[in-house]
Amino acid sequence: MAAQQLKFTLVQPDIKWEDKQANLAMYEQYLAGVHERMEIVVLPEMFTTGFSMAPERLAETMDGPTVLWMKAMAAKYGCILTGSVIIEDEGKYFNRLIWVQPDGKLAYYDKRHLFGYANEDKHYHAGEKRLIVSVKGIRICLLVCYDLRFPVWARNRNKEYDVLLYVANWPERRSLAWKTLLQARAIENLGYAIGVNRVGKDGNGIAYSGDSSVFGPLGEPIWQQTGSAVCHTITIDKETVEQARTQFSFLDDADKFIILDKE
Repeated sequence: MAAQQLKFTLVQPDIKWEDKQANLAMYEQYLAGVHERMEIVVLPEMFTTGFSMAPERLAETMDGPTVLWMKAMAAKYGCILTGSVIIEDEGKYFNRLIWVQPDGKLAYYDKRHLFGYANEDKHYHAGEKRLIVSVKGIRICLLVCYDLRFPVWARNRNKEYDVLLYVANWPERRSLAWKTLLQARAIENLGYAIGVNRVGKDGNGIAYSGDSSVFGPLGEPIWQQTGSAVCHTITIDKETVEQARTQFSFLDDADKFIILDKE
């Protein structure tokens, strides 16, 4: 039987602060420059605006121009496109990771852990449900930035997923935590951990070093890019995950638990 493999094209950009048109044009150039077949293209958190606390001014609906653009790009390149966007839904604002398939079908995950240090919780509503998708038999759990600090939310209960995917705007000053926690999530969940971040400075003067990374299911470093914008494609395979879980049955010994809704 042929190996189950999946390509991730990871875009680590210098996001133009709150300039949607310029950012979308930049991503179009990145995609046009990829000279191999794309399967899943990953853009960072709030990829059209940067990490902005101005949803009243910047939010779009699910039938707004950014989602339409995502659908158009997914259809054009025959790939899945994902990243988070500021969305208004039923009068509430969400930091929403959107997953768009080539046929236009979509799913989404609303960021569960809002970054109180930057008052994100004052402007956005938290999500309540995880999103796990499957592509070619490889299951992916989709999360956003600050979620990385909360291992219980990411815990691989009942071997539900093979890949943890985080999109982020994670500042350079805390890059050690970013890299360390991504590696820890891979180790403790016996799956790939992929984190896609940004570089440059945002409108608040906060610097980002990128450090977009891929770790294997035993925590082995596979790829990392620090300090510069990049578009890079990596291939992961399910057999690597299965071998790790066969050799080390740590997940079978995990505590059983349930997660209660936030009050």
